[in-house]
Amino acid sequence: MEKGKTYYRRHLPHYQPEQATFHLVFRLAGSLPLQVIEELRIEQQRFERHTRSLKGKAERQKQLDQFRSEYFERFDALLDGSKTGPKWLADPAVASIVKEAIHHRDGRVFDLLAYCIMPNHVHLVADVGRNDIPTYNDQPLFRILQSLKRHTARQCNLALGRQGSFWQDESYDHVIRDDSELERTIWYVLENPVNAGLVDSWEKWPWSYCKKEFL
Repeated sequence: MEKGKTYYRRHLPHYQPEQATFHLVFRLAGSLPLQVIEELRIEQQRFERHTRSLKGKAERQKQLDQFRSEYFERFDALLDGSKTGPKWLADPAVASIVKEAIHHRDGRVFDLLAYCIMPNHVHLVADVGRNDIPTYNDQPLFRILQSLKRHTARQCNLALGRQGSFWQDESYDHVIRDDSELERTIWYVLENPVNAGLVDSWEKWPWSYCKKEFL
């Protein structure tokens, strides 16, 4: 993505202002059945056709925001409740590799606010493109995530003694627009293992982190 460009597209459209706080989700390859992914894709295409027929930019944006929120909650619930697909991140050695890689990039390519490593996916909340850290301005979001996923895929596969795809190519990213949404998002991320029935308190999950100022 060229500097200054705010939209790019892989399988889905993504939006990246030069400076923003993002909620990112990336998942293991094969963590959801192809049929489920196809159903979600058809649902998205149907909604896009619907929004193009609406008059008024404000109404289109309102419905788009609502759809994205509902779409993500359904997507995340499917990941949390998935009975199929790999759960490599449940291995402490593998989760530790991802944890270390995330922290290594804090203060280098993003300002890390929170994360949660689940058995088959990762939630990450971070500031990207801050002016007070010059290197941020040269790192578009998809390059940051590409580097993180490439490095951890190689190391995790070595730890597991396997070869092949580790992460799914496509990732979810959402721009957090204000402090209220940021607070809700951070607590959503921290409570993810609780809502998935893995622990009864977020503090008991060993693969979560939150910057102190948000606790």
